[in-house]
Amino acid sequence: MNKPEAEFLEALRFEKGYSLKTLEAYQRDLDAFFAFLLEKDWLFDQLDKQKIREYLSFELDRGYSARSLGRRLSAIRSFYNFCLDREYLERNPFANSKGPRTAVNYPDVLSPGDTKKLLELNNERNDELALRDQALLLLMTSSGLRASEVVSLRYQNFDFNNRSVRLFGKGEKERIVPFDKETKTALLTYWTKGRDKLLNKRKKPGKPLSFFLSNRGEELTTRGLEFILKRLEEKCGLSLNLHPHELRHTFATRLLDAGADLRLIQELLGHASLNTTQVYTHVSREALKEEYREYFPRQKESDE
Repeated sequence: MNKPEAEFLEALRFEKGYSLKTLEAYQRDLDAFFAFLLEKDWLFDQLDKQKIREYLSFELDRGYSARSLGRRLSAIRSFYNFCLDREYLERNPFANSKGPRTAVNYPDVLSPGDTKKLLELNNERNDELALRDQALLLLMTSSGLRASEVVSLRYQNFDFNNRSVRLFGKGEKERIVPFDKETKTALLTYWTKGRDKLLNKRKKPGKPLSFFLSNRGEELTTRGLEFILKRLEEKCGLSLNLHPHELRHTFATRLLDAGADLRLIQELLGHASLNTTQVYTHVSREALKEEYREYFPRQKESDE
């Protein structure tokens, strides 16, 4: 380890208060960077854009992901800023350098047709879990709740007169989310006609407080909710790869497609940052492109 690197890490520890785990990550990134410079016989204060591009290509060629390389660049840039402050060099060659773009994983969503078909087929079931599953589907597609929020619901969370549910999301932030008449009917039908049947299967003493129960009358877990959606899909004879996140994303995307304001969607989803919500604008743009390709004649011809 060279002197500037040692001083930089010491400053991170004692001036910034970084954890040992974070310091180790910074040191790994810097050590790998200096090993490359040593192999190339380059001085760290004599780099230019061409050399930086060569370094980035080297890391990508040896299997470094774009995300990991972006993190490493951040560590190197911070180190060079430190050296600039200590007057070890006169400029930071990494000041304007950018790593390769990371692929954006847009959320999967159900089409309006798939959503309608799913609800219709599930409503035709007559087994003892049908009422619960229909209530779950309608609530999640009409409110966009997180899986953790769904399984922690109690009857007291619902205001059926005003058709809304009171939630405490991440960071115990409270929000009120409305739902439609069909969802209200399904929730109350499950509560009055379906939940007791599941309670009768419970072997442990006492009654669970959670609104939704497992097939054994126990409180649900997020993994249990994922399993319910998978089995529900099989019972309906569909292949949609259902997941709680997919239903949440579907809710948000349908709102955006209908013209809802992004701030409103942020509030309904309980996102702390608008940046998190903005991913749905990309989903809608992709849907718009697909419809354009489908219906615009010249576009169809160019694709062929």
